[in-house]
Amino acid sequence: MPSGFLEHANITVSDPDRSSALLQKLCGWHERWRGPSQLGGWTIHVGNDRDYLAVYTNEGRGGPYAKGAPLNHVGLVVDDLDAAERIVIEAGLEPMNHGDYEPGRRFYFFDWDGIEFEMVSYA
Repeated sequence: MPSGFLEHANITVSDPDRSSALLQKLCGWHERWRGPSQLGGWTIHVGNDRDYLAVYTNEGRGGPYAKGAPLNHVGLVVDDLDAAERIVIEAGLEPMNHGDYEPGRRFYFFDWDGIEFEMVSYA
């Protein structure tokens, strides 16, 4: 049977630099690449050496997209959930739906473009 992992997801945002900076602070990631997209627009790949999120913008293409159509949320694992929540608040965003149940603690927030993120810690 094949074995796999998620290499990347590409999300459309209004400001790739702002989104990249938030993700770097939240997850300890770094910018892997930036440049023009093959289909027009601009992309920043932000992540670690194995996987990343591509934060993409192209003002000439459709959007904004309604929540859940087609994406529900993006889940990110951190080792310090309280520190992640402080970073979200410092960015002017609002943590919500806090939970502490198996298999870990979590909260959610919407970014500036209405993308929902789940921050979870298994520590």
